[in-house]
Formats: sequence, C-alpha cells, structure tokens
Amino acid sequence: MKLGPRAFFRMPGFRRLLFSRFAAQWSDGVFRAGLAGAVLFNPERGADPLTIAGGFAVLLLPYSVIGPFAGALLDRWDRRRVLVTANLLRGLAIVLASAAVGFGLAGTELFVLALLVEGVSRFVGSGMSASLPHVVPRHSLVTANAVATTLGAMVAVVGGGCAIGLRAVIGSGNTGSAWTTATAVLGTIVAAFTASRFTAGSLGPDSVDEPEDAFVAVARGLADGGRAALGAPTVTAGFVALFAHRASYGISLLLTVLLLRYSFTDSGLLKAGLPGLGQLAVMGAAGILLAGFATPRLVNRFGRHRVVLSCLLLAAASQAGLGLPMRLPTILLAAFLITGAGQVLKLCVDSAVQRDIGDEARGRVFALYDTLFNITQVVAVAAAAAFVPLDGRSPALLLVATAVYLLGGGGYLLAIRRKS
Repeated sequence: MKLGPRAFFRMPGFRRLLFSRFAAQWSDGVFRAGLAGAVLFNPERGADPLTIAGGFAVLLLPYSVIGPFAGALLDRWDRRRVLVTANLLRGLAIVLASAAVGFGLAGTELFVLALLVEGVSRFVGSGMSASLPHVVPRHSLVTANAVATTLGAMVAVVGGGCAIGLRAVIGSGNTGSAWTTATAVLGTIVAAFTASRFTAGSLGPDSVDEPEDAFVAVARGLADGGRAALGAPTVTAGFVALFAHRASYGISLLLTVLLLRYSFTDSGLLKAGLPGLGQLAVMGAAGILLAGFATPRLVNRFGRHRVVLSCLLLAAASQAGLGLPMRLPTILLAAFLITGAGQVLKLCVDSAVQRDIGDEARGRVFALYDTLFNITQVVAVAAAAAFVPLDGRSPALLLVATAVYLLGGGGYLLAIRRKS
C-alpha cells in the first residue's frame, strides 16, 4: 500500500533527513543568489554572455568534477558522516568565497572558491538522495522523493529570496554582496547538526562493493555507475530525456538572464534585473511545487513513459510559444511550465534510480547522473554564449532549444523500444 505525503512526516528518519535537506538547500539558495548578485547584477562589475556562462559553470561543473568521487565514496563511507563533514566543510568554503567577494576578487580566484563551495555541496545532495531508501518504505519512494525534492527546492527559493532582501538592505556593492553571501553559512551549520542525530550506519551503505584501496574505488566510480545505469533500461531512457531537458534549459536560461539584465524594464509588478531573476525563481518554484504534487498521481494514472513524453512536448511548446515573443510576462509563464515539466522528469528518473539500482551502486549512479547532465548544461550554455547577442534576443537559439526537446522525445522512445 502506497503512503500519502502526510504519512512521511510521521517517520522520524524521513523528517530528520528532510530538515537537514531544508537547511542545506536554504544555504544553497542564499549562496547562489548572493553570488549572482555579486557577479551578474553588481553595479561595480560588468557581465557579458561569457561571464554569465562562467557563472553557470561555477554552479554546475562541481556536479561533474566532484560527482564521481562523491558517488564512489558514498557507496563506501558512512553516509551520516559524509553529510555532517561535508556541510561543515561547505560552511568554511562559504566564508572564504564571501571574503573574496568583499575584497573585490573576480575571475579565476572567485570562481575557484565558488567551485569549492558547490563541489562540497555535491556530497550533501548525493548523500541525501542515496540515503532516502533507508528512511522510507521502498514501495513509496516516488512519493517520498517528490515530497523531499519539491519542498527542498521551495526552501532553496526562499533562501534566494532572503539573499535578495538582505542585499537590498545591506547594499549591492562588493561589501553588501559579501555579507549577504556569508549568511549561507548558517544553513550549513544547522544541516550538519541535524544530520549528526542519525546513528552511525543508519543511512547506509548496507554493503560495500568496492576495492580496499579508496583511490581505486574513486577511479572506478563513473564506470561502475555507467554499467549499473545501462543495466536498468528505465534509468537509461530517463537519462536520455533529462539530457535533452538540461541542454535546452541551459540555452533558455542564458537568454533569460541576458534579457533581464539588458533588455527588459520594470512593468508594474513585474521587475527586471536581479528582482526579476527572483521573480523568475518564484515562478520556477511554483512549477516545481505543482510537479511535486502532480507527479505521483500522473505516474499512477498514465504510466511513467507517457508522463515523460508529455513533459518533453509541453516544454518544447513552452519554449516556442512563450519564449519567442521575448516579453517579460511570457518569459515568466514559460519558466513556470518548463521548470515544472523538468521537475516531473527529474522525479521520474530519481525514483527509477532509487527503485531499480541496488544500494551498493546507487550513490555512483546518482553521481554519474549529476556529472553527465551538468556537463551537458555547461556545454549548452557555453555554446549559446558564443552566438547570443548581449541583449539576449536570439529567436534562432530558442528554436534550437525547442528542437532539442523534440529530439529528446525521439531518443526516449528509441530507448524504451530497446528495452522491449
């Protein structure tokens, strides 16, 4: 019998893991919004498409660089210890990055420190995903994952809103941006304390399928994750769909940031600049919230394959129909629909990994998941940055993003047919 969302909050283990996730993702939201304000919307700094692409790389490359290490070690080390240690290390890295912002560092120095923050956070994110099957019944993973991921994403948006509010009070220059970004350390401390209340070994791994040499285990992480993913056709097909989403979303996100920075102006309640980026995040969060409630019901009623294909088609239609006018109201509506569709895709793939991949390899598959998808998004953003004008108005790139979704649907169908 499947459990409803409320039932999970009566489970102490799920509740504790969720609260640790909340604190960590609030910290994520504060740090990322603080860094965006410091780099992209700081009157003391400039931002062109390549700089923005570099900012996306800072946020996404740690998933690719640290992911294989996180996966192998999460399948080897006590995940409770990983969650505690990684959160504390991330707090230290946030302090260093905030100091760099305050001193006006830019370019390589600031990006390296931000990469350190985001890289360490991968141990936290991957550890929580790999630990979830240890705190809820396996037959209810789809709903539990939807609840945890959706609420966590909402808390991250709240964190971003807190950062935007603090920046308005403290100031938008280097000093104000530094203090705003440093606030994120509070979340890492709370997340570490909450995770420490689990007993040793309670979050897995149940068994260790690793060589004795830890360095060999790390080196094998990607290959092992790839073999496990290819051995589960539902996971392979889901990967194809998410490849398409990440690439298309990366292109449209770059265009949107440029439009907010250089093209759009305030229109009543709708804002340009960093407040507009905040409104974009709110619309995305609303899409994520709707996806969290709708995904279990949609999958139960229509099946995972139909839901995935429908989301790809919805996202393609939103890119073309709402993105091409390049007006602030339609861009915000597109953000709601595309982010919601992407979240449904992610929840479907997350649950497939949690259900169809054994515990001894689950961390490595989640690491591979992070690695491939975020490399895809970074490459897509970088490629688009080479062609997009400074004002972000590029209908041709939006049509490319639309076509990528349609190609992803075709690839998904091929992967499913290979299963049969």
